[in-house]
Amino acid sequence: MAQEQDVKFVEAIVREIVANPGDVKVDRTVDERGVLLTLTVNPSDIGYVIGKQGQTARAIRTLTKIIGAKNNARVNLKINEPEGGSRRPRREEHVDTDVVGDLEI
Repeated sequence: MAQEQDVKFVEAIVREIVANPGDVKVDRTVDERGVLLTLTVNPSDIGYVIGKQGQTARAIRTLTKIIGAKNNARVNLKINEPEGGSRRPRREEHVDTDVVGDLEI
């Protein structure tokens, strides 16, 4: 029963945050490094779960680790990013090196 407590906890929190609570799914796997909870949500809800600058995801992970510590387990939360997610890649800065090409150093 204590094993499923972490799954129920994450599901309960995330279902309150998202617009599609029926699509929330948490898979639990155990290995030598501890417990891994893998969260899957509707692609349109990923922004709600991540939050501004990742604050919501960080808070959920912190609470999940506390629940794990209470049960003497190391618990980590992985959030599945949906295929074709709307996360924009980081913009690479373009450095104009043409002006230094002629310098003799």
